[in-house]
Amino acid sequence: MNIYVIMKRTFDTEEKVNIKEGQVNEDGATFIINPYDEYAIEEAITLKEAHGGEVTVVTVGDEESQKELRTALAMGADRAVLINDEDVEAGDAFSTASILSAFFKDKEADIILAGNVTVDGSTGQVGPRLAEELGITAVTTITKLMVEGNKAVIERDVEGDIEIIEAQLPILVTCQQGLNEPRYPSLPGIMKAKKKPLEELELDDLDIDEDDVEAKTKTIELFLPQAKAAGKILAGDINQQVKELASLLKTEAKVI
Repeated sequence: MNIYVIMKRTFDTEEKVNIKEGQVNEDGATFIINPYDEYAIEEAITLKEAHGGEVTVVTVGDEESQKELRTALAMGADRAVLINDEDVEAGDAFSTASILSAFFKDKEADIILAGNVTVDGSTGQVGPRLAEELGITAVTTITKLMVEGNKAVIERDVEGDIEIIEAQLPILVTCQQGLNEPRYPSLPGIMKAKKKPLEELELDDLDIDEDDVEAKTKTIELFLPQAKAAGKILAGDINQQVKELASLLKTEAKVI
């Protein structure tokens, strides 16, 4: 089974984001594998352990992304591919999906896994866009994946309920919390990762002209949300609290 994972390098979720000259300031920031992509990596490795095959992790980014790719290899992936997009200025979901489509066009992928969203852009577009480009089925927000021969049985979250879907391979799925518990790289895994293949491709290697994958969106302004005032703790018995809460909702929050 040929299993691929789309991965992105993102800010650590514990990182304090700062804006400098209209851009996110990355100086001294810590980066990690996008947390939702960790579920995709774990599920890919689990599938390989159950059915055999090979897991390849692919990312579109710069040289710094090699660190996160090595982490994925240490978790248990077999191969990694970095597609360098430094020639694409301020790329967006369209840019990434188009580049990935060019990479996958001659690949025989059985399953492609991705995170449901990224913790930076949070558009959730790259996976479905890629599936559309490749002409394969896409199922989002999955919470369970079972493969039976050439068929996948999938459970997905639909706003608090569960939908069960059967689909033929090849297929692309996007993963979310609850699908599994991502493993930590072991010391032997970290040592093995140093010897596993990590291929780096340029846009020219995929016959891509940077003008053809130019972003379709433009960032007008970037700013931090306004700081919220401290909350209030209501005192007294429950009846007093309810009366005070109603008064505050009317006079201060002005929602009733």
